[in-house]
Amino acid sequence: MSLIKELENKIKDIFKELGYEIDTISLINSSREDLGMYQINDCMKLSKIYNENPVDIANKIKEKLDAMEEFTNVNIAGPGFINITISSSALKDYLNNISFDINLLIDKKEKKNVLIDYGGANIAKELHVGHLRSANIGEALKRLAKALGDNVISDVHLGDYGLQVGTVILEIKNRYPDLPCFNDDYDGSDFELNITNDDLSVIYPSGSKKIKESEEMHDIAKKITLDMQQGHLGYNKLWEKVSAISLKQIKKVYDELNTNFDLYEGERDSIEYIPKVLELGKEKNLTYISEGATIMDVKEETDTKEMPPIILVKNDGAYLYGTTDLATIYGRVTRFNLDEIWYVIDNRQSLHIEQVKRAAKKLNIIDDNFGIDFIGFGTMNGKDGKPFKTREGNAMSLEDLINIVKDETYKRLNPSITDEEEKKNISNILAIGAIKYADLIPYRATDYIFDPVKFSDLEGKTGPYLLYTVVRIKSLLRKASELGISFNKINEVTDKEKTLCKNIIDIPKVLISSYNAKSLNEITDYLYTLASIYNGFYNENKILTEENIEKRETWLTLSNIILNEIIYLLDILAIKCPEKM
Repeated sequence: MSLIKELENKIKDIFKELGYEIDTISLINSSREDLGMYQINDCMKLSKIYNENPVDIANKIKEKLDAMEEFTNVNIAGPGFINITISSSALKDYLNNISFDINLLIDKKEKKNVLIDYGGANIAKELHVGHLRSANIGEALKRLAKALGDNVISDVHLGDYGLQVGTVILEIKNRYPDLPCFNDDYDGSDFELNITNDDLSVIYPSGSKKIKESEEMHDIAKKITLDMQQGHLGYNKLWEKVSAISLKQIKKVYDELNTNFDLYEGERDSIEYIPKVLELGKEKNLTYISEGATIMDVKEETDTKEMPPIILVKNDGAYLYGTTDLATIYGRVTRFNLDEIWYVIDNRQSLHIEQVKRAAKKLNIIDDNFGIDFIGFGTMNGKDGKPFKTREGNAMSLEDLINIVKDETYKRLNPSITDEEEKKNISNILAIGAIKYADLIPYRATDYIFDPVKFSDLEGKTGPYLLYTVVRIKSLLRKASELGISFNKINEVTDKEKTLCKNIIDIPKVLISSYNAKSLNEITDYLYTLASIYNGFYNENKILTEENIEKRETWLTLSNIILNEIIYLLDILAIKCPEKM
């Protein structure tokens, strides 16, 4: 248990001992550091329940807190705010007892079984900057949930089903008409498809342009899509090969972003469950035919905004995203013992997810206790405030964006690093750190401007600044080890070290708050604050040459704890650390 949670429980017991029933006590970071580290703000709430003056309640609590060795400078401000400071001895004992295991600083929450749906790459299409936020936010939330005790399954949920399929197959058919899969008598036997991912990056845009310009081509692509959904042997065999080629490149880019998935499933994996979903709708009299399409109403009496019905089958017999998403939910709850599904997708998909969620409940695929969380995010924009694009106005590929930032981080490396391969490896780590940290700084639902130069800087609120701090502390501890100087104990906590200690022990509050908000901005803020405070401490004190041996050991030990904490949090954000830079 963290020190904060331990103290909150003790304070809660004091409230109860004095006759005040309260569910939880929260130590809130004080807005007035001169009055204390934390505030207890519960006396005003209790005054209404027990019809007592909040200051009188606060004074009773203060008397008990004054007698505890864990606290110092207990005082009351305003209408009953209790300010407290954790004593130096309590900080010292606790940080020594955790034995440098950061996991001992973390409060585990009640365990849930969660599936996180993020990534959303499209087969046969290039990953572009629009896929970045889903990958970054989803991966970090996955790691955060696991750190706090959840069982987590991650799924990339590939886009591999709609009109894009018919578009790609039609373009391949036009370019390679002699492929056996296009023959009417095709028997499912294997065949060679000599197409690379570079070919696919041209095939889809070319086919997309043609179906936009020609109604005839558009209708043919739609027919191919429908035929494939209905089990066309040749088209499905071809698409399997296209998927294998495309997925290899998709995984390469995700790997570079330190993003990985337990499941690489797509919409096509839901096909086997679609008949069951449609059957449920029919059995429960929830679906009806309108102009040849199968439709289901999801509107509720309490709705104040328009809530359109969900279309399950089009009038031509084709399925839509709502159908495959419902079937995907059915498959997931059938195969896995889940409590919740989190969708980490663009803000603009909120209506769609709400429709699917309501439909799933009406069909009894899930019950009212099952959580479907829409974790929407805003767009990443260029310096002009518009969605990040190439100079030609096209959506920039993720690979191109990464390479732009690599060029920037390469420029900032220490000239003493002369090995070219080593320089490239370090600049790669810095580039991914710069991109991911910048992407996670804002609250996820807001848009933000990405400036490759600004976010690659070694100073300011950037990923490279944090990584520089890691390298700095590693270098300090390495030199201490080489000199035979130990750093295994905090001997004393004076006012000089209290700010560092206070920030160290705040980590569990930050992680739980970030988890509850399903956003990473609190972690990024905390990391920057922790690194800034440490760097200020480092610059003000000659740690390695401090003559007082006990003070030097304390400072080095605190440096080691902070190093481990920063690395731990960066790992949650899926950011790797270099050894030098």
